[in-house]
Amino acid sequence: MGMSAAASPAAAGYNRMAIISVVCAVVAVAGFFFAGLTVLAVFAVGAGHVAVNQINFDGGQGRQLARGALAIGYAIAIFGLLFSVMVVFSAVPTM
Repeated sequence: MGMSAAASPAAAGYNRMAIISVVCAVVAVAGFFFAGLTVLAVFAVGAGHVAVNQINFDGGQGRQLARGALAIGYAIAIFGLLFSVMVVFSAVPTM
């Protein structure tokens, strides 16, 4: 007796954490552009890493979604870090 189509990991559809990571990435992009919040990218990165790990372990779909969310999350984090460094160095008085 083999696994039925409903019980196989590939038939289960997209990984839930991959979908959550994409939603977090969209919220992080909106927060970054509209309010300057970069901390929301942490959730996209965390959920993306969990999703990739689950997909590697269990199989399933959504690896591209999770990797896209990781790319967006890390990009927002880098922009936030660069902006913070620019603000700090622009506040230092020159002699």
